[in-house]
Amino acid sequence: MKVLVVGPGGREHAMIMSLLRDPHVSEVHAAPGNAGIARDVPVHPLNAQDPDAVVALARELAVDLVVVGPEAPLVAGVADALTEAGIPVFGPSREAARIEGSKAFAKEVMAAADVPTARAVATSDLAQVREAFEQFGAPYVVKDDGLAAGKGVVVTDDRERAEAHARECLDAGGSVLVEEFLDGPEVSLFVLSDGTHVVPLQPAQDFKRVRDGDRGPNTGGMGAYTPLDWLPEGFAGEVVERVARPVVDELRRRGTPFTGVLFCGLAVTSQGMRVIEFNARFGDPETQSVLAVLETPLGQLLLDAATGRLSEEQPLEWEPGAAVTIVLAAHNYPGAPRTGDVITGLEDAAREEDTWVVHAGTARDAAGNLVSAGGRVLAVVARGADLGEARERGYRGMEHITLDGSHHRTDIALDAAHGRVALPGVGAASSSPADPDGGTGADAPPTARTAEEQA
Repeated sequence: MKVLVVGPGGREHAMIMSLLRDPHVSEVHAAPGNAGIARDVPVHPLNAQDPDAVVALARELAVDLVVVGPEAPLVAGVADALTEAGIPVFGPSREAARIEGSKAFAKEVMAAADVPTARAVATSDLAQVREAFEQFGAPYVVKDDGLAAGKGVVVTDDRERAEAHARECLDAGGSVLVEEFLDGPEVSLFVLSDGTHVVPLQPAQDFKRVRDGDRGPNTGGMGAYTPLDWLPEGFAGEVVERVARPVVDELRRRGTPFTGVLFCGLAVTSQGMRVIEFNARFGDPETQSVLAVLETPLGQLLLDAATGRLSEEQPLEWEPGAAVTIVLAAHNYPGAPRTGDVITGLEDAAREEDTWVVHAGTARDAAGNLVSAGGRVLAVVARGADLGEARERGYRGMEHITLDGSHHRTDIALDAAHGRVALPGVGAASSSPADPDGGTGADAPPTARTAEEQA
């Protein structure tokens, strides 16, 4: 089959790498791609949020499948336009993508489907925000109701800071969700759906805070790992039965079937599993780790989901061992990143055993140099027999890379590798409130990282 992958980032590069390993896939194109993607497959300039432009390119290339990576094109209706043109697309319709595009809508769907989630108040009124603060207490969780690239959440004990974030969202003409705080570790689970059937991938955990020890402001994700050996047996099956299948059934009942990947952001709390949020696409950087160990051919899976042929009977196959992803970010990220800095050492990094580099925000300058072009610039992904070996290989690869002013976390998967992740009530450290800059309290152990601080 011939596949077109729409999107510019690390998630798309990881999918392309996986598609190129699929014997069913004869050709892969990308639009608009990035410098790393351009090294691997043909790229095409494109406004990914222009449905007509995406349809025109898919027709020109005569592709058998379009895979839409980012959330914005889905909310813009790109999948709808492709479906109307008779082109198979992996990605939900505009209406189904509201599960990510509006957190209030997601809460409404979860209530109708009886899905366990945090209590919340959706409002565009500051007085109601204050009332919700009184109702739920600290730590305060305030979420921008719209798309925010993983950075629209504030979790803090500082009520003034929480109110300031809410006011900023409301002043911009939006609305917010104020939620109760969830204790316990965070889990990401991707569930493929063809609108009726659902197939879970392997759970992963990402790291949203910018600094070691889960301190500092939220980012789009600074790293991830899989598998999560500390999860209870049958966890993925529980998520399918209590979360993914009810949500997919509810969306189909509403006449807006969900076709694509439902990203379930979950908290494993002292009160049981709870949904934090949904995304309507693969997450970044979890995708890099999960696809690194997926042995089942990805292209056929995505085509089956796009064409209503997904099988729940055939179990997916996974490589043994673990995978760790470490993100390298540009100077000043998650603030306005500095771009245009030269990147070197990628070839040396990729020479490390079972290690490779996934590009996200990269480009070529006029002289042909590889330069930074975004906040999260690239990721080093490594596999190993266990998390310890995968971490060692990944960080050894990162040592080869130079980018002026860049930064990365040094503790990705560290606690899991040392068996220090525990569930609430099973020997876990108690959760500490968040500090004023959005991290955990100064004395909080790394294992106290909670799902809401990661959302």
